[in-house]
Amino acid sequence: MKSSVIVFPGSNCDRDIATALEKMQFKNQMVWHKETSLPKSDLIVIPGGFSYGDYLRSGAIAGKSIIIDEVIKAANSGCLILGICNGFQILTETGLLKGTLLRNRDLKFINRDVNIKVMNNETKFTSKYKLNEILKINIAHNEGNFFTDSKHRDQLKKENLVAFKYCDEKGNISEGSNPNGSIDNIAGIYNSKKNILGMMPHPERMIDQIISNTDGVNLFTSLMN
Repeated sequence: MKSSVIVFPGSNCDRDIATALEKMQFKNQMVWHKETSLPKSDLIVIPGGFSYGDYLRSGAIAGKSIIIDEVIKAANSGCLILGICNGFQILTETGLLKGTLLRNRDLKFINRDVNIKVMNNETKFTSKYKLNEILKINIAHNEGNFFTDSKHRDQLKKENLVAFKYCDEKGNISEGSNPNGSIDNIAGIYNSKKNILGMMPHPERMIDQIISNTDGVNLFTSLMN
């Protein structure tokens, strides 16, 4: 399976996701943001980090990069798109995903492991997980507070477009298990066609038992499958 990782100035998780993809046997290429074309790809990843130093607002400048036009074309043709953390923010800036990511509820940067629950395991991103499986995944963001309007909120529920929700270690979804104030404890969402996933937690950091855990592995094996 062929993957491409988009690289922006200031990104600091592009090499992390590349390492994860290569470990999972993807044939990966790095694509600079000023490129005008994409290599043939089954998966395009917009990585985490702080593209352009998060000036203006997170993802705003990266969302106007030259390569984004090609990413949008690929997405509209059905290519799988994964946006992680800053990548999720960029996807909302481009309109590929609805909603926005606001400042964290407590107005502080958060970097810690949290629990999330798999809300839909019938997608190409999550088929190797069990429904309602609880994962421990790292988060590292200042603007991870997902918000959207009531119409989109209803659509997310009706079409089963919520990928993951923040929960506690027992799977309880509550305000106490919500690290950043996201509406309905949402940690990740799909578009209507479910070929685009945006998520704030970093699955690429959870692929090695020695340094973390392997709770992120099945996202990549789902994609490979």
